[in-house]
Amino acid sequence: MSRSSRTSETAQEAIKKFRDHVSSGKAAFFEKYGMQFVMGSRYGCYLGDLDGKKRLLNLHCNGGVFNLGHRNQELIDILKQGFDRFDIGNGHLMSEARADLAKVIADLMPEDLDYTVFGVSGGEAVDLALKVARAYTGREKIISVKGGYHGHTGLAMAAGDEKYRAPFGPQVPGFVQVPFADRDALNAEMDTNTAAVILETVPATLGIAIPPEGYLPAVRELCTEHGALLIIDEVQTGLGRTGKLWGFEHFGIVPDVVVLGKGLSGGIYPITATVIRRSLESVFYEDPFIHVSTFGGAEVGCLVAKKVLEISSDPEFLDHVNELARLFDQGVEKLRKKHPRFLVGLRQFGLMMGLELKDELSGPVLSKTAYDNDLLMAYANNDPSVCQFLPPLIMDLSEVDLVMERLDRALAAAKRLLPVLKLKRQVEGFVGKWKH
Repeated sequence: MSRSSRTSETAQEAIKKFRDHVSSGKAAFFEKYGMQFVMGSRYGCYLGDLDGKKRLLNLHCNGGVFNLGHRNQELIDILKQGFDRFDIGNGHLMSEARADLAKVIADLMPEDLDYTVFGVSGGEAVDLALKVARAYTGREKIISVKGGYHGHTGLAMAAGDEKYRAPFGPQVPGFVQVPFADRDALNAEMDTNTAAVILETVPATLGIAIPPEGYLPAVRELCTEHGALLIIDEVQTGLGRTGKLWGFEHFGIVPDVVVLGKGLSGGIYPITATVIRRSLESVFYEDPFIHVSTFGGAEVGCLVAKKVLEISSDPEFLDHVNELARLFDQGVEKLRKKHPRFLVGLRQFGLMMGLELKDELSGPVLSKTAYDNDLLMAYANNDPSVCQFLPPLIMDLSEVDLVMERLDRALAAAKRLLPVLKLKRQVEGFVGKWKH
């Protein structure tokens, strides 16, 4: 495969249209760092560019959207068959496809997590979860975790960090944040006005932060004690990513609300789900049309999601995920010993993984050198010292060695590049001070 960095006229035209009509900022960013990759062919674990010159092994998976790989043929076949009978449908009416999918989800959830409201985006699903919590409890306060991430829409954005919402005006009232894994801080914020605590099972944007032993059970206990709902965001950790179907299963807890997204789509048709306990459905008794999502639970999408759940809940599939996790653990440990002053360790929960690096500049640097070595990776935005490491769950065991070979080269290149960038920063800082 050609290593030429020159883009064809077709790719150049696509970049120009993207810059002129979609996002000039993104186009400028990728040009600055020599990553003018326009998505083209894709299949399984790989994503090719429009020119056919570069093919990336996807270790980003868009946060779990491509758990089952790109263009999974089983899912494509299901979608094609679905169009023989269904279309998007109408959210105001009753739906066989929606009912079948909701029943499957209920059967796979513990206790009385029996009702599902479908949406299109994770942010929409989180918004609905927070609306239900406030309506059911009659309270206002929502407590979330600093460094967590729940989406870019209204209430979901309010539950996130300031940098995602500050440019868009004042904070929505009633939202507070506490440090992750700090039971005492959470306890201090809990009061009679607390409607819900929301957190990701493993906060990905915080750097794949693994909950310490006893933390999530303590959160569950505090919510129960104060009459608040526990909302668990499984948008990334759900559907087998952690080696169990649901990430919260590892901790022996049952949330009041579970938010699903990304991987539920199979990378084929957008769909998300807000799963609630049976008692919480009473919020919709008086007016069942008080919340409607036009495209949420599209009937053809329901068929795809149902197949995703069938695949992801299969014990053999989960065994494969855990075997991949074991091999990646071994491989990364070898690289850690080879690059000890750059690669510090591995944060791992099944295939929910993060490479711990020496400092906050290392994550962006490794993301770039990984790209140069045909690996698609991204650093954690709220902790750039960690590179997210999220391979497709369907990856063949033999491909682990290929990932390790490329990652080895990327780490070596990052180690060489890091001192140069640090020196450049120092010079630029000195010049800036001199000018002033």
